[in-house]
Formats: sequence, C-alpha cells, structure tokens
Amino acid sequence: MFPKFNGGPAIIITAAFIGPGTITLCVLAGVQNGFSLLWAMLLSIFITIFIQNTTARISYTTRKGLAESLLLQTSNPIFKFLLALLLISAIFIGNAAYEAGNLSGALIGLQSIISGRDFYFGTRFDFLPVFLGALVAGLILLGSNKLLKNLLVSIVLLMSVSFLITAVLTKPNLQNLIHGLFMPTFNAKETLTIVGLLGTTVVPYNLFLHAALVKGDHFSLQSLQWDTVFAVGLGGLVSLCIIISAAALEGQPVESASDLGQALAPLYGGFATTLMSLGLFAAGITSAITAPMAAAFVVCECFGWRTNSAGYKSIVLLVLATGVILSSLQIRPIEVVRFAQITNGILLPVVGFFLIFLVNNSKLMQGKIASVTSNIILSVIELFFLFLGVKSLGLIF
Repeated sequence: MFPKFNGGPAIIITAAFIGPGTITLCVLAGVQNGFSLLWAMLLSIFITIFIQNTTARISYTTRKGLAESLLLQTSNPIFKFLLALLLISAIFIGNAAYEAGNLSGALIGLQSIISGRDFYFGTRFDFLPVFLGALVAGLILLGSNKLLKNLLVSIVLLMSVSFLITAVLTKPNLQNLIHGLFMPTFNAKETLTIVGLLGTTVVPYNLFLHAALVKGDHFSLQSLQWDTVFAVGLGGLVSLCIIISAAALEGQPVESASDLGQALAPLYGGFATTLMSLGLFAAGITSAITAPMAAAFVVCECFGWRTNSAGYKSIVLLVLATGVILSSLQIRPIEVVRFAQITNGILLPVVGFFLIFLVNNSKLMQGKIASVTSNIILSVIELFFLFLGVKSLGLIF
C-alpha cells in the first residue's frame, strides 16, 4: 500500500532528476574531490528551485504548458516550425536516448539485488529489460495520476532513506562536511565536475514536465512554490548523501554507484551494497517513468494533441521501446546521447531567455510580472545557462 500523498507535482520532478546519471556524477565528485564540491550541489539545488518555481508560476498563470506558451510567442510559421523542431529534438530524441541509461541503471541495481537469477530463458537475449519496460509502460498508461504520484513518492522515499543510511554508515567528519557545504573552493581541474553537478539537476525536460503538470493542478501558487522547495530539497539531500558516501573512498578507483556499493562492503558490510543497489534501482525506475512522460507532453503541446490521446500514448511507448531495445542489446547509444547532450545544452539558454521574456510579459502574466530581484537572479542563471550552451557547442567543434 502506497502512502497517501496530497502534495503537488514537484515530487515528480525530483523523481526525474535523480537518475543513474546524477548518481554516477555525484559518486565521481565524492571519490575524486571528497567534500570539497558539496557547495556546488547545494548551489544547484537553489538554482533548480528558483527556475522550476518560475516555470510553475508561468504555467499557473497561463494554464498552458511551457511548449505551448513558447510557440504562442511567434506567428511566423518558419520560426514556429524551427522552435518546435528544436524542442522535439532536444526533449523527445534526448529522452529516448537517456531512457536506455535509466533502464540500465535500474537493471544494474535490480540484478545486484536478485543476483544469480537468469532471465535469458535459454536464449542470448536478456528479457529482464523487457519485463521492466512493460512494468513502466503499464504504470504510465494504465495507472491513474494519483497512483503514479504515490508510487513515485514511495520510491523517492526509499531512495532517500537508502542513501541517507549509507551516508551515515560512513561516519563523515562533520567539520569537513560543513566546510565543504558553505566554503566554496575549487581549481581549474574541477571545472567540468562543477558544471556537471550544477547542470545535472537543471535539465530542460524537467521545466516542460513541471509546467505540464502544473497547468491542470488545483493547488494555489504559494502551495506550488513550497511544494517545489520541499521536493527538490529532498532530491538535493539525496545527491549530497551520495557525495558524502563516495567521499569515504576518496582517491579509490570507483566509477559508478554499483562500484561504490561493492567498495563500501569491506568497510561497512554487505548492507551497504544492498542499500546502494536499492537506491540505484529506485533512481533508474523513477527516471524511466518520467522521461517518456516529459517527451510525450512536449510533442503533444507542439502538435496540439491531448494528453489522453493516442498520440501521447504512442510517444510514451516509442521512447520506452527505444530504451528497452538499447538496454536489452547492451548497446551504448553514445552518438545519440551525445546529440541529446548537445541539443539540451543549446536548448537550456534558449528556454532560459524565453522564461525571462514570458515572466515579464504583462499581458501573458496578467500584470503579475517578475520583480527586479527575480529578474536579477534569472539573469545570473541565464549567464550560467549560456556557459553550459558554449560547453555543449564545444562538443561539436
């Protein structure tokens, strides 16, 4: 029985951004840098809360999804087509590629828990990804929104407890921990890791997902804002706990969450391995649920389809099927993921610019435009988005 949850939609955003990729990046940050980059993750949480709440405010006022609001800003069919193409490329194709990573992460955690069991059934094909994909498809397409939200809450809580206990088991030095949180220090060699930590929680598809969920919600704007603070803050706590856990093995050859669990086992027992496996499975399954939803929302908004239409279901299944096939065949979709990273990196500053434009559009916002302070903060965040965009362009040239 899932716990009764009356909160807003932000918990789904938390479920989305805490995926296998985020966990792996946090593990690497902890192993390579100890506690010294905890401040970067803390900063990323504040940025995420602010930018997600800005998106929620726009959607709450307009009662439209973010893609809808963006496409309404131009009547030029060429610009509208190019914008829709960019949105679909970055969100739909990107999420189809990342879905393979989500399912693979969930499978790594699951296989560690049920080690020894074979799902090949006498063939060379691993059917476990198919079973997992079918489960995710059923939850998205057949389950109610309330059931899905309660399920995600349950899994996020499992993930939170798992990583929190793992962090406590490592008995971190509190003085060093506090110093890492509130005393920013870094050198040039840590730039990419810092950018990764800042960018791993602020991802374009979460903005579109949040807006799509808010537009049909019944909560007040204040409730939605506090909902974001709580849910994203919880996700931040999970990320911080992973870094803290990994810091116990600073300097050791650890490259993933599964490696971290195995490396901690000699020090803290097999229980640490089980906790990390549960956490990795939870992270993978939640992202595997939310990524197809986000892609389907964006495509539906671009084409004017309803979210209960055959088009929505088709996009969900297409994204999910891509992930299942790639994870079943153990294919690493390097070039597709690379394209997704590039388009997402380019899209983020574009979306950031439009957020500033939309939240200051008096007609659209019914006179409730952003304050001077909010605009200053948004401008600073936009500069960061531009930096990420330049980094993404650097992957091309």
